[in-house]
Amino acid sequence: MTRNVRAVVLAGASTLLMPMPTHVARLDAQEGATGATAQAAGVVPASPPTSIDAGVPKQDFDTWAQGVRAQALQRGISEPTVTAAFANLQPLPVVVERDRSQAELVLSLDEYLQRRLTRKFIRAGREMAAKHRSLLQRVASDYDVQSKYLVAIWGVESNYGRFQGVRPTIQALATLAWEGRRGPFFLGELFNALEIVDRGYIALPQLQGSWAGAMGQTQFMPSSYLKYAQDYDRDGNRDIWHSEGDIFASVANYLKSYGWVGGETWGREVRLPKGGALSVIDKVGLRTSGCRAEREMTARAPLSRWKAVGVRALDGGPLPAVERNASLVHNGNRTFLVYGNYEALLGYNCAHTYALSVALLADRIGS
Repeated sequence: MTRNVRAVVLAGASTLLMPMPTHVARLDAQEGATGATAQAAGVVPASPPTSIDAGVPKQDFDTWAQGVRAQALQRGISEPTVTAAFANLQPLPVVVERDRSQAELVLSLDEYLQRRLTRKFIRAGREMAAKHRSLLQRVASDYDVQSKYLVAIWGVESNYGRFQGVRPTIQALATLAWEGRRGPFFLGELFNALEIVDRGYIALPQLQGSWAGAMGQTQFMPSSYLKYAQDYDRDGNRDIWHSEGDIFASVANYLKSYGWVGGETWGREVRLPKGGALSVIDKVGLRTSGCRAEREMTARAPLSRWKAVGVRALDGGPLPAVERNASLVHNGNRTFLVYGNYEALLGYNCAHTYALSVALLADRIGS
């Protein structure tokens, strides 16, 4: 086994870094950051790598904001929207603090899931699935995405709509764009947020979300909103803040856009042969591209290949006799073979803590 393969397996065998706010993960694909909402689990998100001059603005905020205001007008954002958004705009200290000095908290996968998938949380998911059954069935049929995954993502992202974040989105994004560590990304998201307001999807005072700019019960970044949000109730507004139909359809559309296949599961927990994860992964190999979570997965291989190297179902029985490619995800004492739908969950938020939380919650919610 190569040193890199062994290092990744051993690093993932004991602990997981807590994830960042949703959808920020993808911009850090090359930095190895993870993603997902951690507030509901009572943990602090992990800080991604920083550059030497991270957090050192090149201009004072007011001068910077004047330039951005001019750019927004040049991009076609209306004068009233720009004037309202930039009136008395100042950086938000709590956002700077969260972005610069996020504490790292390391938990094992089991510890993380114990905090996330409590009995109360699972019971709430089942209750919400029952409450919205008719609507969920319609959305599931229209988008070919099983309803239990829609409820699970809804739960993990916003505690079934109970918590969407309280930070003013424009102010948070302007702060992060000015701060400089990942300025170009957040500047683009700031312009997208201004476009959302300008199109009348939500009024400026109501546009609030996470400290990193994720919005609504889906916790979409503004770019994701513009690309994936749906007006399922056909009221002329893509309302991921209040409309359950728009919320479920937007999540379904996002997953479908990342390759979700209806009628298929996400994967399964499995049992390794006596040689353990190192010997199995050595025979198949890890991926060499993608975000950190993707690089911690093996290459895809047919189930027949996994069977040949000694991987078994969790109860010790044989793997399903179906023609399907799977990748192996190993952490601590737990190992999973995951399919294409799991990768769609990583497309929503590229962290194994996130994807496994959603997948296992969906299993417990049931159809």
